[in-house]
Amino acid sequence: MFMNTELQKIGLLVGIEIHQQLLTSKKLFCSCKNDEGSNISKKILRRLRMSRGELGNYDKSSVFENMKSKTILYSAAKNSCLVEEDEEPPHELNPAAKNIAITIATNINSNIFNETYIMRKTVIDGSNTSGFQRSVLISSGGVIKLNDRDVKIETICLEEDSARFIVERENVKEYSLDRLGIPLIEIALAPICTTPSEIRKIAFNIGMILRTTKNVKRGLGTIRQDVNVSINGGSIVEIKGLQNLDQLEKVTQYEIKRQQELLKIVDIFKSKNLDSISNNNVHDVTKLIKNYEMKQCGLESNYKVMIIKMINFIKFLNYERSQYMKIYEELIQIARFFRINQIYHSDNAYKNEIAGKHLDKIMSILKINHKDDGFILIKGNEKDIDIAIKYLIKRINESKTTVPSETRKATKDGRTVFMRPKSGADRMYPETDLPPIIITKEEIKVANRNKYKSWEESITHIKKKYGLSSQLAEQMFDSEYLELFEHICKSTKVSPNFVASSLCSTITKLQRENLGSSHLNEVEILNVFNLLSEKKITNESVEMIFMGLMSKKLQTADEYIHNASKINDEQVNLLIDELINNSIDFIYKEKDRSVNKLMGRIMKDLRGKVDGKKINQLLQKKISLILQND
Repeated sequence: MFMNTELQKIGLLVGIEIHQQLLTSKKLFCSCKNDEGSNISKKILRRLRMSRGELGNYDKSSVFENMKSKTILYSAAKNSCLVEEDEEPPHELNPAAKNIAITIATNINSNIFNETYIMRKTVIDGSNTSGFQRSVLISSGGVIKLNDRDVKIETICLEEDSARFIVERENVKEYSLDRLGIPLIEIALAPICTTPSEIRKIAFNIGMILRTTKNVKRGLGTIRQDVNVSINGGSIVEIKGLQNLDQLEKVTQYEIKRQQELLKIVDIFKSKNLDSISNNNVHDVTKLIKNYEMKQCGLESNYKVMIIKMINFIKFLNYERSQYMKIYEELIQIARFFRINQIYHSDNAYKNEIAGKHLDKIMSILKINHKDDGFILIKGNEKDIDIAIKYLIKRINESKTTVPSETRKATKDGRTVFMRPKSGADRMYPETDLPPIIITKEEIKVANRNKYKSWEESITHIKKKYGLSSQLAEQMFDSEYLELFEHICKSTKVSPNFVASSLCSTITKLQRENLGSSHLNEVEILNVFNLLSEKKITNESVEMIFMGLMSKKLQTADEYIHNASKINDEQVNLLIDELINNSIDFIYKEKDRSVNKLMGRIMKDLRGKVDGKKINQLLQKKISLILQND
């Protein structure tokens, strides 16, 4: 854990951007349903190209993505139209999404603009068919309270969500268009000096503010965080793709340590006063390898083997004293973005099955000193290798002076990996297909009237209204099923406590058993509680039906009733009699206490199919007769 004094000493600054999908019926710029997971109707192949920013320059992250020369394959779903396919101009901005964004901005006292413009933000990684994301600046400023501290807001934007990534193959990236265009609110906080654990609390508080609106989506993937981290002597590093709060804290801790280790590398370089790496340090050794008949290298006709000679760089390559940063691993990450999977440095080149005697000859020709000099050996397709080498050299030279400013991706284990150079202002330019957005005084007045309850007020309200415990009320409010819970309580006679426990605890328990909640739709959940309210099923049946639906063994709750009706009273009696006959010695020994033990055994077969109270009565009656006749 980092202490505040240490963080102040290293000059830590952290900024967070929260991206939350809004709960609207339609997408942001068309009339398609705001829904993920629709069936695929067709496939579309595209190649995206760069666009200049408002000042006529290309954004460096776009240049980087463009050099990877990827073909993009889009899966168009039924909730995708020509707007998502970029075959039709965007429609008018969704007014419902606009009003939600204005209301959220009002609730955190952010300054709303009377007139604003839709901007295009260049994105050519394939996540947008048009090559850009549309974004509207709604407001700036505002404050979020965290204990006794004010956390300042920089901007609040209304955006369209990106396409959903599916898979990446050698030259093709595949996306689904079902998520593209879903309304998204982005809340960007001003950079603050804080601790990783406090960053977690800040993100949690923002999430709670958004949930109190009841106008945001719930579930995995509906809210995402980006975090910007910098320390003294370094640059801003943006980390994308964080989907849970625990990951946010771990990634921030990791990135602080990674940047500290990079600055130690800078000190090593400064003490050595080493020359920069240039194209003169790059040597094509493909022919040399072929001349030495090194067939074990597996050189295909379109492959090359290149070496980057690094004079007096041996300490640089061997700097692996930290679990947080191994510079060679970072070079591997960059190479892989250009489909280069075989990259080795001086100490591990033998893993490429290059015989030692041939490697020594190559090093002799290139005049590489074993003691002081290092090298990077790369094998790859000749179309990719030159671009990869360009960025590897750039990355090595940057490491001599600073922490490279870049965008990195969060991993599940709390680390970060290279993604692309950090975007700049050149990626933004105005949307030419839509007029300016006017926010009227009346719209702001309506937003002011729609003030939301605080997190604490919302929990207290649910607790009192439905008679829930504090813990269950908090779980229910934080659940994606809150609105469904309130509807079930209003439309059925089922105990709110049982409904809340089933929606929070039972479903979570089944998810931990690797059953997917995506197969458990709200229509069937409501149907389950309607059947329970009508006494067509028992309390025990609810978990059994949820399990059947989540495992796809059941299509509907009614199907479960049909299957359960096949067990008649005669079959129940036969099963109980069979259990008693097999347990007669146990019954004589335990007497009346045997009922509870045998009840557990019989319920394994009959749970949810027969009322447990009825089974218990039959079991007690039959065991009592046996004991009376003893």
